[in-house]
Parts: sequence; structure tokens; C-alpha cells
Amino acid sequence: MGVRETVKEVWQRLAGVEAAGDATKGERKTAMLPAILSPYNPMRGGQPALPKPTPANLRKFAETPVVRRAINVVKDKIASMDWQVRVRRGYESASVEDCAARMNALRQCLEEPNTADSFRVLWEQVLEDLLVGGFGAVEMEATGDAARPFHLWAVDGATIQIDSKWDGDPAKPRYAQATGLPGQQKMVPLLDDELMYLRLNPRTHTPFGLGRLEVAFETVNQYLSASRYASKLASNSVVQYALWLNDATPEQHDRLIRWWQDEIEGTGRVPLLSCEQKPEVLRFAGGTDADLRLQWQDTLVRMIANAFELPPMLLGSMNDVNRSTATELADEAFQGAVVPVAKLLAEHITRDLFAKKLGWREFEFCFNALESRDEMEEVQIQKTLIEAGVMTVDEVRAMRGLTPLAPAATSTQTEAM
Repeated sequence: MGVRETVKEVWQRLAGVEAAGDATKGERKTAMLPAILSPYNPMRGGQPALPKPTPANLRKFAETPVVRRAINVVKDKIASMDWQVRVRRGYESASVEDCAARMNALRQCLEEPNTADSFRVLWEQVLEDLLVGGFGAVEMEATGDAARPFHLWAVDGATIQIDSKWDGDPAKPRYAQATGLPGQQKMVPLLDDELMYLRLNPRTHTPFGLGRLEVAFETVNQYLSASRYASKLASNSVVQYALWLNDATPEQHDRLIRWWQDEIEGTGRVPLLSCEQKPEVLRFAGGTDADLRLQWQDTLVRMIANAFELPPMLLGSMNDVNRSTATELADEAFQGAVVPVAKLLAEHITRDLFAKKLGWREFEFCFNALESRDEMEEVQIQKTLIEAGVMTVDEVRAMRGLTPLAPAATSTQTEAM
């Protein structure tokens, strides 16, 4: 039996077990760190899938200072944002069965997605892969327990292969993880509702996304080369010039070298030379900071910032930055770099986890700080909407993730306004 037939049999057997309902619910299927077992081979298995190229190089570049700063600006902001689970638009809380209990269960599961990770630890791993290579992945497993309906595990997105011929059948595996193990365990098939796969910059000619570091890959390589050249040049103890003595004999040349080494070098004395012709200084470089190519490095930093959709100010480039533009650039960074990724994550949690995995389409996940970064501005808008009768106090409290007030307290606040 060939490799293709073996893998196909494993996929079909697993799909049949899932359809029949396995007794081991909520158990993890994917390997935790498959890259440690063996190097990732993108062509392993001969499946009709398109593996992600050069994940090792991308992650190596992600550990450099400029790129790490760009990733952390987006990743840390999203992972530390306040969030809530609320009733989806088009549904009413009164008409949803066990609304409060189910929302509480969803929040507890997201706060503690598995026995080892918290909300921030889990999604920081996913956001890291999403920004580096556009392949954020999370395994979702239902537990059958109403109090804890699911478990989540972060998956190495570089090991995920996508079946390009998947026809939308939920009973057929759409993804597979290359674990690096021998035999039938080398491929772990996953159904569409078992893996949450996040893509940045989705395109029609490939099933994979395009990570921001992939866009800046060549620029980062050039920056590292320029930085290494500058560091070697700056730390070189040999001066970048020489003295040329015209019509000097070999004996005079050797005598001058010995005199310089014995009497002048390292002593701080002023050398006095007397000869018929003045020695000429031959410079090998300009002798200024221009030799370090600092302007070129600043240009590369700006290009890296553009790839991550951030202003260069946040990556340490302080040219053309003043007090009047700093606030505007910070707002641009939040709206252009943070908000799209945060909304992408929230949409996947709502659609893949709540709707597909659990079938709870009445609820949605959202971040509370996406619409406005100015807290006082948001408070004034909400106050104006309440006074105009457009929104109620309970609706504003729901936007902030708070429970409704008691009827007596609501009427008292309304009369006070």
C-alpha cells in the first residue's frame, strides 16, 4: 500500500469515528511541537496541499530587534485588550435559551482554554504566527460538558497543510498536520470544525495568507546586512587611512615605522616630522558617520514599518516626528495595524468556534476598545446617545461588557438625567 492510500485510509477512518461520535471528547489530536522532532519537509506525504515556504527563516528574522518591536506593537496590544462575549446582532437575550449561563461558560473557557494556557498566552502564540507568516492556527475540540464546552490549543501553523480539493463537506478533513513522526502518525487529519486557521491578506491563487514579515523579508535581510557591515566598521581598531611618503627609501621606511611604534603609538605624544616633502594622507573612507550607511538603514526601517502598516516612529525612527504629529501617527498605527488584526481574530472566534464548533450562533466575541482609543471621547458619545434616547443605559453597559442594572436603579438614573 502506497503512502497516498495509507493517508487516505487514515483520513477516512478518522472522519468515520468523528461522525459516529468518539468517546474521548475534548482530547487534543495535533502534536504540540512537531518541529522539534524533525525538520519540516513541505513536500512530505505527497498530498495535494500547498505547504508554507521557509518558516524557519521567517521565525529567525522575527527575533531581530526591529521586527520584534513591530510584532510586539500589534501582538501585545491585542492580547492585552479587554473583551467580552455578547448576544449577536439580530438576536434578543430574552429569546436565547440559558443566555446568561452559556455566555458565562464561553467566557470561562476563553479565559482558561486548556489546562496550561490563559487567554493571553494562547492568542499571543497565534498572533505571532499570524504576523510572521500569515498562518495562525488553533485546534478546537468539543468536550460535551455544558460548563466547559470546548478546549483550545495553539498549533504550529507552519506544519498545517491545506487540502486544495476540499469540497466543503464537513465530514471530510480539510487540514492535516505534518507531525514528523514515522508511519501513520506522520499526518494528523483535521476537519473544518476542528481547526481555526487565520490568514492575513487572503488571495485567490493560494490557500495561504501573506504575513507581514513575509512582505518585509527581503528588506529585513538587507537591514541585517547593513547593520553587520556598520558594526564591523565601527568596531574596527584599524584606522581607515594611511601615510604616503614620496621618494622614501626602504631603510627610511623601516626606520619611520620603528620610531612610530616605539616612541609615538600609544603614548599620546605629538609626532614631529621633518622631511623635504610633506607626507600625504590617503583616506580609505570618508571618515564620517556616512561610512556606516545610517541613512540607508533608516530607509530600510521605514520600509519594514510600511510592511507592518506601522509609522516609522514606533520602530525608533524619529525623523519628521514632533509633538503635533506623534498623536496622529499613534492613532494611525492603532487603526491601520491593530484594529484589522483584532477584528479578524474576533470574527474567527465567533464563526469557527461559537457557530461551527458549538452551533451557538446567538453569541459573538468582540474587543471593547476597537472603536475609539480616547476613553473620554467614547464616554461623551455614549452619554449623548443616552440623553437623545438613541440608546439605553443597559445597552451602553452591554457594550462595556457589564450586566444590566436592576429596574429600580435604571429608572432612578433616567429620572436624574
